[in-house]
Amino acid sequence: MTCIAVKMMGMPASRPLAPEDAHWKHAAESAGDGVWDWSIDDDAIELSHGLSHIWQEVLGHPGTLCGARSTVWASHIHPDDRARVDAALRAHLANETPSYQCEYRLRQPNGQARWVLSRGTVVERDAQGRPVRMIGTLTDIHWRKHAEQFEQFRSRILEMLAGGEDLPTVLDAIVRGVEQLDPIVLCSILLLDPDGVHLRHGAAPSLPDFYNEAIHGVPIGPNTGSCGTAMHTGERVIVADIQQHPYWRDYKALAARAGLGACWSQPVRTASGKVLGSFAIYHRQPHAPQDQDIQLIEQTARLVSIAIERKEAEERLHLAASVFTHAREGIMITAPDGTIIDVNDAFTRITGYPRSEAVGHKPSLLKSGRQDRAFYTGMWQALVNKGHWQGEVWNRRKNGEHYAEMKTISAVRDAQGRVGQYVALFSDITALKTHEEQLQYNAQHDALTGLPNRVLLGTRMDEAMTQAHRRGQRLAVLYLDLDGFKEVNDRHGHEVGDQLLMALAVRMRDAMREGDTLARLGGDEFVAVLRDHDEPDPTHWLPAVNRVLAAAAQPVPVGQLSLQVSASVGVTIFPQPDAVDADQLLRQADQAMYQAKLLGKNRFHVFDAEQDRSVRGHHESLEHIRLGLAQHELVLYYQPKVNMRNGQVIGAEALIRWQHPEHGLLPPAAFLPVIEDHPLAIEVGEWVIDTALAQMDTWRAQGLRVPVSVNLGARQLQQGDFVERLRTMLAAHPDTAHGDLELEVLETSALGDLARISLVIESCKDLGVGFALDDFGTGYSSLTYLKRLPVDLLKIDQSFVRDMLDDPDDLAILEGILGLSTAFHRQVIAEGVETVDHGEMLLYMGCELAQGYGIARPMPAEALPDWVRAWQPPERWQEVSQVTRDDVPLMVAIVKHRAWVQGIERFLRQERDAPPPLSAQHCDLGHWMAQRLWQTLTTPAQRARIDALHHEIHVLAETLCDLHALGRTDNALARLGELHALRDAMMSQLHALQGRRDASLV
Repeated sequence: MTCIAVKMMGMPASRPLAPEDAHWKHAAESAGDGVWDWSIDDDAIELSHGLSHIWQEVLGHPGTLCGARSTVWASHIHPDDRARVDAALRAHLANETPSYQCEYRLRQPNGQARWVLSRGTVVERDAQGRPVRMIGTLTDIHWRKHAEQFEQFRSRILEMLAGGEDLPTVLDAIVRGVEQLDPIVLCSILLLDPDGVHLRHGAAPSLPDFYNEAIHGVPIGPNTGSCGTAMHTGERVIVADIQQHPYWRDYKALAARAGLGACWSQPVRTASGKVLGSFAIYHRQPHAPQDQDIQLIEQTARLVSIAIERKEAEERLHLAASVFTHAREGIMITAPDGTIIDVNDAFTRITGYPRSEAVGHKPSLLKSGRQDRAFYTGMWQALVNKGHWQGEVWNRRKNGEHYAEMKTISAVRDAQGRVGQYVALFSDITALKTHEEQLQYNAQHDALTGLPNRVLLGTRMDEAMTQAHRRGQRLAVLYLDLDGFKEVNDRHGHEVGDQLLMALAVRMRDAMREGDTLARLGGDEFVAVLRDHDEPDPTHWLPAVNRVLAAAAQPVPVGQLSLQVSASVGVTIFPQPDAVDADQLLRQADQAMYQAKLLGKNRFHVFDAEQDRSVRGHHESLEHIRLGLAQHELVLYYQPKVNMRNGQVIGAEALIRWQHPEHGLLPPAAFLPVIEDHPLAIEVGEWVIDTALAQMDTWRAQGLRVPVSVNLGARQLQQGDFVERLRTMLAAHPDTAHGDLELEVLETSALGDLARISLVIESCKDLGVGFALDDFGTGYSSLTYLKRLPVDLLKIDQSFVRDMLDDPDDLAILEGILGLSTAFHRQVIAEGVETVDHGEMLLYMGCELAQGYGIARPMPAEALPDWVRAWQPPERWQEVSQVTRDDVPLMVAIVKHRAWVQGIERFLRQERDAPPPLSAQHCDLGHWMAQRLWQTLTTPAQRARIDALHHEIHVLAETLCDLHALGRTDNALARLGELHALRDAMMSQLHALQGRRDASLV
């Protein structure tokens, strides 16, 4: 065969085919076999086109089938198969076999081998019987052979599992077996780490050690190589070119060092879908799988799954056997009919029955008779319905002794759901039950006095409250605290104190009725529950309470001593208008007891539910505010402060609001008074400062610098570490100038230690922080504050500003405050500027800085930048000049006249009992006009006009008052517009005296 010349189909044959030969060759090719026709005489062979894929794809010869020699074909036969091929061919040529048939391997250029099946028959011999011509087929059986080898390999693995080989050995054999099936591949098995998020080494004998070490512990996730990604997605991952694929981005250098070009990974799953690990096939060069490769990787992954599951099952069986044998609990296994199949050693130790005496019998041999038939009926119903039962059972040992056991019985079912066995697990709890009874008593009773303790008291109170509800009765809870007991303990020692407590417990218990409860909570505190009373009047309880008080106050002999104490008793009654539980009753009685102590001891006090509701309401409000702060419901609004004369925005005042989830935006008056005397006020105050600093940071980032003033509560100001805490908050906002923060302190907040508060303010000013005295003029010692407190700014209280246009007293106060600010070199700002008129009057008086609704309402922080850019002061303000001191009386006269007109209007509206003076000579303006100053300020013509208007106003006022006196008030009110018009005309004339035309303070 190594010397056969090869001639391809299509070339002239040595002899023509017989018709039956041609038919046979056609049938063979139709079946998928390649056909060869060997002319033995001239050593020529013809190959059909059906063998082209072997010639071109397997053997690697390009082009057509023409031009090959027999030596080429022979060179591709696997060396290990050549002798076997030659022997089979020679035997048939020698007519020793009826046909030629041989399976052998052809070697491919990539080093792989491909299995083929060659079959043929000599179709012509010469007269001497020598073979002349032979025809045959060549069939590609590579994958069939591969499948057979895989099944053989699979059988070997299963034999290893059956033989008890350990898992690492089996996994190693699986990897080596696949590598033997396909020698050009390298394989790896990675197992799921117990942490569930990493893979650990399983088996990879042909991969480099450094590579195995590097991927040991590889995380499961996207882009973690083929295996990590396959575990993440739960799907097979095929990477044909490691160096180009994104999954291997972080590992391609490692793969290159290991000489790996491709990697295909398949998740290893159990039959139920649980992921156990991954199986991977590597190639040295980039390589894409064929269908048969996919089949191999899937089959191997299933084989790995079988191995792992089998070993895990064996471990569980070994563990179960070990548990069965060595468990401290007794184990009994029965058939479905209850017959005992097996027991463990602990069963024998607990029951006294050896295995030989138990197996074959029913569990009834342990019956004690302490459970009735209904008990066992319920047990079997639970087993049937739920498949398990658990509970306590009293059984009988072999020696007749009864014992308690905690037992669990479970039904074991087969794949069809039928019960195969019952397994009972039990432990002897006899000693535990005895000890439990003692513990239960100890847990519910006071060790010293034997009285019920807090636990049993709670149970008794719940029972008594339920019964009181059901019967429509009442009960009283008494909280007793002994007066003077501590002194006895300190003087005579704890042993004497204990004897006194035991004696008093007996006496107080004897003073109560049967059915009532006396409990000791600890120390010298007792609680009594007096039940079954029908009277609603609390005084009905007085005899019972007094008996307890008397029992506690009687002298008690202890050895040679005679000791005497008393009791303070708090009393609360149940039921109450509001729903209460036992704990609330105890707290109420405890509060009442402290009141009894405060009132002098050796007495009782009845809890006041109404007062408690008020206190609880206050605490609930505090908690709501605390929660609002924690949940970021508190917000700051900002009210601009401006220079009314030049229009400059000099800052803003931060004003707290509560954006309540149910009640909407709440003003500070709705919640700040609640926390005024509570530490929460400090927490809220610090939040305001920090939030204001943060807001200034935000505005500065937007290109806007707006200083902010913050109201400071008295409690926060008087904090011992206030300055240090302020320093810390400022340090947290290094980009904000300290001078941009101003702290406003209420005048009344400083009513304490002026010297100390002055030091605090000085320390804050050393930090650069400014201070303002808020609501100046409302306190009792304004001059003292102004002199001793180093504040920079005085804020005139809005109550003076709001009414200064109509109240001469407020105007006088305002003038005084402005004079004081000048004298003490303090800046001043007015609050409550609600109209242009208010601002105008303030400018006349020399006050330029102001804030109020007439300028801007408080607004959210995000709205302030747009407001600042758009703000323009009213033109009237820009035209006002400050009046001289000589003009002040005129300003006062104007205000008094406005007040006089308002007084007439209020009288007509029945808001005051009498009108102001109706005579033109006796009103305040009339008095001023009679002064000499009036003569110096006016010309005769001006005086004539003003006198005429003044007289006309008074005449109209008298007319309106007369109409009101005649009962024609509606007519009088209808003419108020005339009165206002005359007033405005008068104002215009008076303002003209100040050198301002068309001025009006309407």
